[in-house]
Amino acid sequence: MLERLAARHDVAYCLTRIDAARGRGLRIAASPAKAAASRLRIRVRQPEHLDGDFDLGVDTVVVAAYGLLIPSELLDRALWLNVHPSLLPRWRGAAPVERALLEGDAETGVTIHRTTPELDAGPIAAQRAFAVGPEDDAGAVYERCAGLADELLGEVLRAPSFTPQPEEGITYAEKLTAADRELDWSRPPQELLNRVRALSPHVGARGELHGRRVTIWRAHIVDGRLEPLEVQPEGRRRMSYDEFLRGLR
Repeated sequence: MLERLAARHDVAYCLTRIDAARGRGLRIAASPAKAAASRLRIRVRQPEHLDGDFDLGVDTVVVAAYGLLIPSELLDRALWLNVHPSLLPRWRGAAPVERALLEGDAETGVTIHRTTPELDAGPIAAQRAFAVGPEDDAGAVYERCAGLADELLGEVLRAPSFTPQPEEGITYAEKLTAADRELDWSRPPQELLNRVRALSPHVGARGELHGRRVTIWRAHIVDGRLEPLEVQPEGRRRMSYDEFLRGLR
C-alpha cells in the first residue's frame, strides 16, 4: 500500500511499529513498511505506542495493518482512513481474508472506512467486491485487495464522504491461532482445502502424512479426497507431493 500511495501522492512519513525479532533466527529486523519506506526515501517514525503528545503534522492518515491502538484524541485531529480487506461489516478484525477463505465465501472485497475507537466499525467511504476463485489462496486475495484499495483510495482522497455501516451481517475475524493451522482429516475435503488456501503462502496448514508432520502449501480435490500438491516436511524445504512420496520410498 505504501508503494502504491507514494506513486501518486506526497507521503509525509511512514508510521510503523518498532523493529522486532523476526523469522526463525529471531533477529531484530525492520517491518516491511519500513523497508519499503527506506527504498522510497520516505521518512520513518516508529513510536513504541501512540499518545496525545504525538505530533501528526498531517490532515489525513491512511492505515493499513498497523496493529497498534490509536488513541481517540489522535483520531479527532485528522482524517484516519482504514484499508480493510473485507466487505464490512462482515469480517471485522485481525484475519478477514483468512476467515473468509476458511468459511468458503464466494466473494470478498475491500472497504475504506473512517477509523473509530470501535474495531473496524467506522462509516464507509468506499467499498468494492470481487469473486473468490476456487483456486485463490490468501496471497492471491491480498494481492487483489491491494490493487483495489489503491483505486478506491484515489477516489476517496479526492472527495471523502461517509455512510454508516449496516447493523446486520456483522461477523468477526478472530486472530489466527495454532489450532487454526491443524488439518483434521475426518473433515470434508472442501473444508480441508479451504484451510490450506486460507493459510497459504504465509502461515501454512499442518497435518500428518504417512506418519510425518508436514505443512501443506497447495492442494486440490481428486475423486472426493484432498490431495496435496506442495508440502514441507518439518525441518526441510518445500517440495512437490510426488517428491515427498519418492523420499518416503
